[in-house]
Amino acid sequence: MRKILVLNCGSSSIKYRLFDKKLNSLVRGKIERIGEKEPRLIHWKNKSLFQKVVKNVKDHEAGIKLMLSVLQDAKWGALKSLNEIFVVGHRVVHGGEISKPTIVTNKTLKHVEKLSILAPLHNPHNVAGIKIMKKILPKVKQVMVFDTAFHQTIPQKAYMYALPYEFYEKFKIRRYGFHGTSHKYVAIRASKLLRKAKPNLITCHLGAGSSITAISNGRSIDTSMGFTPLEGVMMGTRTGDIDAAIVQYLVDVCKLSFDDVFEIMNKKSGLLGISGISKDVRPILAGAKKGNKRCKLALEMFCYRVAKYIGAYSVLLDNVDAIVFTAGIGENAPWIREKICSYLKILGVKLDKRKNNNAIAKEALISSKKSCIKVFVIPTDEELMIAKEAVSVI
Repeated sequence: MRKILVLNCGSSSIKYRLFDKKLNSLVRGKIERIGEKEPRLIHWKNKSLFQKVVKNVKDHEAGIKLMLSVLQDAKWGALKSLNEIFVVGHRVVHGGEISKPTIVTNKTLKHVEKLSILAPLHNPHNVAGIKIMKKILPKVKQVMVFDTAFHQTIPQKAYMYALPYEFYEKFKIRRYGFHGTSHKYVAIRASKLLRKAKPNLITCHLGAGSSITAISNGRSIDTSMGFTPLEGVMMGTRTGDIDAAIVQYLVDVCKLSFDDVFEIMNKKSGLLGISGISKDVRPILAGAKKGNKRCKLALEMFCYRVAKYIGAYSVLLDNVDAIVFTAGIGENAPWIREKICSYLKILGVKLDKRKNNNAIAKEALISSKKSCIKVFVIPTDEELMIAKEAVSVI
């Protein structure tokens, strides 16, 4: 039986998932700490978990070979032969102004490699995974699915920055948006739940990276992340929106280098920077309950900024059919959802407290019957969306 492999190569990790041709999930897993002292394999088949520390995973090629061997394992795998794989769907963070999933050719891959300057933490590793799979499975179709693609419907008035126009013409400096595969997936699910073909939605992908998207008639019309994933709401370790002049101030007055500043803004700020203890909301929530003022402030700032975006995007839509929460925080943190929605009374949003508290990592309607706007929790499934997109172009 023909199989679809979905691959997501990060800087020191590989996430994978195997589907059959009917898009039923067969196995999934991840390899962490690639190139480090104790790489780890975590693998699921059905509801069974297998994990162990592995040796000799010095780079992504070694990691992919390990993954393929596990996929063919008699007990834990779902492949009798690699010949069963007929397409590999690759998550690629930045596709520039490409709006559709794209079959890998020398030309298309070269174009995506050039975009690495826009996503230096992601695209080089995505591209590395593609090249390795092409080498191992040269006859199998490889398809790139871009985080930015869903947002290519955003109008020019929303994606342009108020810089001199030639910076867009020469260097393509504009809003691209990210998490598009996730926003698209939950938008499709919301459409089915609402029984409306092209709904107006505000989707909130809240995790280590967070972004909010305004969706009109099923199409993205604005999103909080911008030229890079640094813009937008406060995140796990990223600042989100910040006065650009602060960068120059930190260089001139605090005597930091530009590299130091961007390291701080991307990896040491956000929930981590404010709370001082973690980028994970779970210990921050625990700290807040114990009276830690910085933990309380971090949570207040996060919820306030998400609510501001929801409020702003509600103005762009003729009406809002639903607000959707997804991703790690959005799916698993009832208190945060409740706090965000407490700012939305002017929109007529009312949560059902019991439904909200019970909605942990599962699809649920959490608004009350009196709410003017429906509020859903919808777990995202980017791998399934990538599999669908990959199959659609071959």
